[in-house]
Amino acid sequence: MSASTELRIEGLDCATCGDGAPETKTFWRRRGRLLTAAASGVFLSLAFAAGWFGAPGWVVTAALAISSASGAWFVAPRGARAAMNRALDMNFLMTVAAVGAWIIGEHAEAAATLFLFAVAELLESYSMDRARNAIRALMEVSPLEARVRRETRDMLVPIADVNVGETVIVRPGEKIPVDGLVTAGRSSVNQAPITGESMPVDKETGLDVFAGSLNVQGMLEIKSTKRASDSTLARIIHAVEEAQASRAPSQRFVDRFARVYTPAVVAIALLIAIMPPLFLSADWGTWIYRALAMLVVACPCALVISTPVSIVSGLAGAAREGILIKGGAHLEHLGAIRLIALDKTGTLTQGVPSVTDVVAFGGHSELDLLRIVSGVERHSEHPIARALMLHAERAGVAPPESRDFEALIGRGARAIVGDELVHVGNTRLVSELGISDADSAAAMTQFENEGKTSVTVVLGDSDAFRVAGVIAIADRPRAGAADAIRELHRIGVREVVMLTGDNPGTALAVGKELGIDRVHAGLLPDDKVRIVRELEANGNTLAFVGDGVNDAPALAAATIGIAMGAAGTDVALETADIALMGDDLSKLAVAVGISRKTLGIIRQNIAFSLLIKAVFLVLAVGGVATLWMAVAADMGGSLLVVANGLRARHTSS
Repeated sequence: MSASTELRIEGLDCATCGDGAPETKTFWRRRGRLLTAAASGVFLSLAFAAGWFGAPGWVVTAALAISSASGAWFVAPRGARAAMNRALDMNFLMTVAAVGAWIIGEHAEAAATLFLFAVAELLESYSMDRARNAIRALMEVSPLEARVRRETRDMLVPIADVNVGETVIVRPGEKIPVDGLVTAGRSSVNQAPITGESMPVDKETGLDVFAGSLNVQGMLEIKSTKRASDSTLARIIHAVEEAQASRAPSQRFVDRFARVYTPAVVAIALLIAIMPPLFLSADWGTWIYRALAMLVVACPCALVISTPVSIVSGLAGAAREGILIKGGAHLEHLGAIRLIALDKTGTLTQGVPSVTDVVAFGGHSELDLLRIVSGVERHSEHPIARALMLHAERAGVAPPESRDFEALIGRGARAIVGDELVHVGNTRLVSELGISDADSAAAMTQFENEGKTSVTVVLGDSDAFRVAGVIAIADRPRAGAADAIRELHRIGVREVVMLTGDNPGTALAVGKELGIDRVHAGLLPDDKVRIVRELEANGNTLAFVGDGVNDAPALAAATIGIAMGAAGTDVALETADIALMGDDLSKLAVAVGISRKTLGIIRQNIAFSLLIKAVFLVLAVGGVATLWMAVAADMGGSLLVVANGLRARHTSS
């Protein structure tokens, strides 16, 4: 899907609130509604003015007829189609009410009813567009053209024509048109439309960038890695469109209710119109008028529209925060979550080892120790070796020359640094070398208790081994992970559980540091699925948070599967019910908050819709409510629930 792909927001053209016209016709249909509503109002005013100045009756009647016809221009055809399809809707009810008013001689009431209805529909259409625009704005964050280098010169081409592998030039202040890999340049990039990150992210050669993000400072040369139709932004838009088309549980309930409610209202109105005159000798005109007023009041527009507009607004607000929720059902279920399970590596932690402590012995300084270690590990590609080299580089240590490097599988490595043999390895290597050193043993025990991996540096050969120091390495928790867990507890999540394949010591240490309630360690992927099902066995609604790749089985098994850092990850976008596009764990609480706010708004709208119906139905049957009042109550209620539903776009209360 390209950025210019036609967007349709399903669910907003509900059975009682429109005819589901394609977006390509929306502009002309709205223009037509504006003109017919204006014509209806003008001729209604002329009719009142003519009556005021004593014009002949036929002039007043003609003006009212034109006003009624203009107001009914869109309503009557839809009402007729609804009757033919046996799917009675508000257009049918309003048409019957207006025709009935003309039959009993209430011409002014009929014209005014249709005029007010036309104006209310027009206002409602504009209000609903605000919900649509919240999603349509996603499509507008990506430029329509890209500056591509072809045959040694740069040219602007439509983004749909950018091929995979081509070089795209992005100047400062321009939006990045395609997903790609930086091949030259350095800049900071605002990725908020994709990941929801509040601060720009530094980008340089070798790093990924996403279509729709803003290049803030330097010039970037980007190698396109995806067609525009396959970009992360396009996939987000497509997923949100599909999410809007899905029915949430509350929406399905309202739809079922309306299908039964509307025919029942028509039957009751018919009884009100004929029973009192037939059996109580009451005035036919009075009771037909009351029945017509009841039909107008009973239109279920506010009730039916209350849920989809709230769901769409909630989905839009979440997408703006970098939270992709793939359906109204998932949005609702998330609000009921009281139990959250999280994978450790790559979710709660950074997913890469890093040096946390450096302890030197035997007169060596920390810099001496790092210099010796870097001399050995410069030849290794092991993740721990890369962590040691990165730490030495950050400390300003240049690795010395070394030779005769040998990787000791499962234990460490050794090499000759300068003129001395150096071993760098784990506790198993220390045991094999037969080293007994109280200081290093105490350090290793301490690091093990803290859930860290110890790397011991040993100098010399078997005749005179000397421990130069111990370095601790750990996969550190993400910045803000502890705050995110505390926030989940604060908003009412009863228990936060960690599921990990790591060893129990490390898992418990990380769990304690972050405030995790329960830790399950040493798990295989199948074990995670088993524990997820055990946690759900007591009727708990569980959200599982993982990276969307190796945690796919658990993501699928949980009530709600949430993928972390899903931007650019196809598997995460496909597997999870909810995708946090960035790596910010605080978005978990934001997602739950959006869900609960949306659910609250839906309940408010349904309760308000039913209450206003009940009150005015009593007034209509009692003869207190006029047709004018009925229209004002029905359309006013619809506009109020739309306005209330739009609040779900905002994450604040």
